[in-house]
Amino acid sequence: MSRTGPTSSAKALEAILPLIAAGQPYEAHQKARTFTARYTKAGAHAVAIDVLFQSARELLKAGNAGSGTDLAVLLLDSYERAGEPVSDASRGRVTQLIALVGSSGAWRKTVIDKSIAWSAKQGSYPAGDPALQHYVGELFFKEGDLDGAEPHLLAAGTRDSARLLAQVYFDWVKASRSLESHAGIFALRGVLSHLLNGNILAARTFLDAFISHLPLSGETLSIGNTGDEIRITRDSVLNFAQLAVRTVQRAAGSQNKTAREAWVRLCGTYQSRGGVLARPEVRVVLNELATLYFEIPPPRGANVNPFGDIMSSLFGGAPGAGAVSAPPRTITPGAGRAQLALD
Repeated sequence: MSRTGPTSSAKALEAILPLIAAGQPYEAHQKARTFTARYTKAGAHAVAIDVLFQSARELLKAGNAGSGTDLAVLLLDSYERAGEPVSDASRGRVTQLIALVGSSGAWRKTVIDKSIAWSAKQGSYPAGDPALQHYVGELFFKEGDLDGAEPHLLAAGTRDSARLLAQVYFDWVKASRSLESHAGIFALRGVLSHLLNGNILAARTFLDAFISHLPLSGETLSIGNTGDEIRITRDSVLNFAQLAVRTVQRAAGSQNKTAREAWVRLCGTYQSRGGVLARPEVRVVLNELATLYFEIPPPRGANVNPFGDIMSSLFGGAPGAGAVSAPPRTITPGAGRAQLALD
């Protein structure tokens, strides 16, 4: 070993991997931790990372979820210490281990949570790396865990994630046998969540994909001379969701007075008809969007946390302890993880 520290993981892996193959996972696990501590102390973070990754991978392949998860967590700790940036290589190690952990127990959740926290700290997205979030959301979706897939696809905020979220919601509403009565509510859920995250493109992509799954027979309506159009349906909530996205697309803060007035008229018209859109919880969300996109001041006493009691009575979920003051939100795609609960 040179004074600058080891440059290869070969020696460690020659001592560790045969133990796993021989059915001695405990000994292999302990050797991996010992070698890693030595390499980390010497500042050889890249070598430590390789030892941890390969050791964790082989332990997980051999069915040793506990030991493999422990090394996976140590790998992410090494990422943190080394300031390892989010890249195809660093993300790829993590996704391989997530796939190998399996869905039983809490092992996988531990790795997922820590990997997202690392990617948020070392990457450019406060809600976590979009590719990593999409991977996790798709993994849950393929397993039929629609509830588990939702927050990760919302946090990813990419066009692919928005399309997959549309499929998740369509499968969800079909499974609940409430397609006719709840399609609009699911559409609203996806649209408002993406718009609260400042992600207009994802909101539009999600809604277009969701509508494409629905057995609709309504006419289309052109939006002025923009060349854009919406599908007019018997579901007023679905109609509102389409018009809301189009209106927000034209927003320019307080500069576009036409768009501001259109938003006020849109909300007022649909809320005057009662139903879901007139509920206090939905009004709070729409007021939040009015401030975020059109710089319309919120009504007095409306400065509450949009992720506490908001939508709880409409979509289900435990309400918060009460109104909490919230800082002003800004439009930063991928900056948050708005999720509107629906049971």
